[in-house]
Amino acid sequence: MLGVPVGEKRLMEVKLGELGSWMGKRDFTPNGLLASIRNGHDRYYNKYINVKKGGIGGVAMLLVGYVALSYLWEYDHLKHDRWRKYH
Repeated sequence: MLGVPVGEKRLMEVKLGELGSWMGKRDFTPNGLLASIRNGHDRYYNKYINVKKGGIGGVAMLLVGYVALSYLWEYDHLKHDRWRKYH
């Protein structure tokens, strides 16, 4: 993307050398964080959920993400259960 300022690029378009200046241009206030979460949700919803001819892909990704997060949250408990004796 020629001619686009670093602060306006998406994360996947930023080169490794530009990462520091790109992070400096981000808005880390509570309103800025909420706006970025809202934009991400809107992009996900419009790409996978709100389509004319949809499939199970968007909902399946959401469920897989939920299962992965649940496993990560419970990993410490599961790890201790694995090493317990059977009595």
